Amino acid sequence: MLVYCLRQTRYASPEVDRANDLDRYDYLFKLLLIGDSGVGKSCLLLRFADDTYTESYISTIGVDFWDTAGQERFRTITSSYYRGAHGICVVYDVTDMDSFNNVKQWLQEIDRYATEGVNKLLVGNKSDMADKKVVDYTVAKEFADSLGIPFLETSAKNASNVEQAFLTMARQIKERIGTTTANNKPAVQVGQGQGVQSGSGGGCC
Repeated sequence: MLVYCLRQTRYASPEVDRANDLDRYDYLFKLLLIGDSGVGKSCLLLRFADDTYTESYISTIGVDFWDTAGQERFRTITSSYYRGAHGICVVYDVTDMDSFNNVKQWLQEIDRYATEGVNKLLVGNKSDMADKKVVDYTVAKEFADSLGIPFLETSAKNASNVEQAFLTMARQIKERIGTTTANNKPAVQVGQGQGVQSGSGGGCC
């Protein structure tokens, strides 16, 4: 099952032989999470992969889930970062209007660097902070609908819709390219490059 593959491709040891991946899984997909700093990208990964949450998380990114720090210096990241990505989650913070407004810039970066037709998902994180919410669900949904991409609000803190977000992306990717590998051992592989490490600091980036 694809989601199992996604869970199991976070390796704890560099000694693991990645050459055996295609023998163990039907599909291996490379997913990217992008968005402004502080929107909770790393916490979403931590919640999905380990089902844990921490208020202060220093991101250490492995080879399968890649995560930008969302800082301005990463705005000019080269196409090598996006190359081979099968799906990209654009994350914003529902309590931060600027992070939502900047989604357009992140989408432009996808258009510039990513493979044409890459699957996209808009994610509004920190939905648990209802009293501080400034980005209305309807506004974000209408924006996503206008682009023809799915949208979910999530909370890495209470796990709301986190797994659903990854399942949604997984289903979309499989629908797009899964049928082409049905009769063969799939050529779809996770990117081989090392993930980008974010700088140290408190809070989920």
